[in-house]
Amino acid sequence: MRFRKSALASALSFSALFFACSAFADTKTITDVIGREVKVDLPAKRVIVGFYFEDYMAVGGEKAYDSVVGISREAWEGWVPANWKRHTAHRPSLNDITDVGEVEAQSFSVEKVLSLNPDLVVLADWQYKALGIDADRLEEEGIPVVVVDYNAQTVERHVASTLVLGALTGQEARAKEIADFYAGSIKDVSDRVAASGKPKPKVYVEFGNKGPAEYSFTYGKNMWGAMSTTAGGDNIAAPFVEWWGPINPEQVLASKPDAIFISGRENNKNETALPMGQGVKAAEAREKLKAFETRQGWRELPAIKDGKLFGVYQGASRTLSDFAMVQFMAKQLYPEQFKDVDPVANYLGYYKKYLPVMPEGTFVVGLKD
Repeated sequence: MRFRKSALASALSFSALFFACSAFADTKTITDVIGREVKVDLPAKRVIVGFYFEDYMAVGGEKAYDSVVGISREAWEGWVPANWKRHTAHRPSLNDITDVGEVEAQSFSVEKVLSLNPDLVVLADWQYKALGIDADRLEEEGIPVVVVDYNAQTVERHVASTLVLGALTGQEARAKEIADFYAGSIKDVSDRVAASGKPKPKVYVEFGNKGPAEYSFTYGKNMWGAMSTTAGGDNIAAPFVEWWGPINPEQVLASKPDAIFISGRENNKNETALPMGQGVKAAEAREKLKAFETRQGWRELPAIKDGKLFGVYQGASRTLSDFAMVQFMAKQLYPEQFKDVDPVANYLGYYKKYLPVMPEGTFVVGLKD
C-alpha cells in the first residue's frame, strides 16, 4: 500500500513538473534576418552563440549568458582578446562555456554542437552561408538555427537582428529601446550630413593589419564601406570591391581620397600594423598611423595634405556600438555639422548603459591630439 501511494505521488509530481515546464515553454515562430521562419521553444535553455557576443549580451542582458552552453570562442577570444579578457574578469564563468569551433578557421564542429544538446543555435549570416550543408544538418537534427546580421552595416539589418535577439532572450522591450536608439543615432548623422549641402568627400578605408608596407583589405558594400557611406562619404572602393578585399594601389592614388581611415585592432601579428582598441595608448596608435603617410604617392593625396588620416577600431564595426564610429567618420568629413557630437563619449556611454564592462583604450585617433 505504501508503494502504491509512493508511486501515485511520484506520478503526480512528474505530471505537475511536466505541466509546469509546458506552461513556461512557449513555441514561437521567429522570422530571422534572411526571411526564414524558425520555430523555437522559448525561453531557450541551451543556446549556442556563434558571433556577435556583446550584442547578444547587450540585448539580452548579462543573464542571457546563463543559458549559453556553447560559443565560437576563437571569434571572441582570438579576434578581440583584450575584450574577452575584460569580460572574463567580470564574469569568469564565460571561460567554462564549451568551444564549438570557429567557422572561418574551418574548425566549427557539428558533432560538438550536437553533443551539447542545444535547443537554439544563433549564427551570423556569413557563418550560416559558410556552413552550408552543416547548418542544414543541425536543422535536420531538430535544432533551430536563427540567423542575424550586423556585418551588413545597414540600419534595417541592425534593427531586425536586435529585435530577433530580443525575442530569443525574452527582452523585447530592451531590444526595441536599443534598436530605436541605434536607428535614431544613424538618422541624426544622415540629417546633419544632408543639412550641410556639401558634395560628398571621397573616402578610402583600409584594414591596417599589414602595416604601411603592404595594402590590406578595403571594403565595398558592407562593414567600413557601408559605414563610410552612411557617414556621408563617397567610398572610392565601391566600384571595384563588392564586399571586402584588396584594391589596386594605383586606383587609390588615382581616386585622390579627401579622407583616409585605417582600422586597427589589439592582436596584431605584424609589428607595423595599426594598434587600436583595448589597452592601446593613443601615442602608440598615432605613431603607427603616421607611418602610413610614407606609402609611395600618399603625400600627394588630398587626405594627407589636409591632415585627414585617421585610425578607427576594427572591433567597433559590425556591432550595435558602431554608431559611434559612424559619428566619428562623419565628424571628420563634416566638422561644422558635428561640432557638438562626441563620438568617444557616446561609445563609452553605450557600454555604460547596456554592457557590464567598460572599455579602456584608444578607439579613434588622428595625427593631432
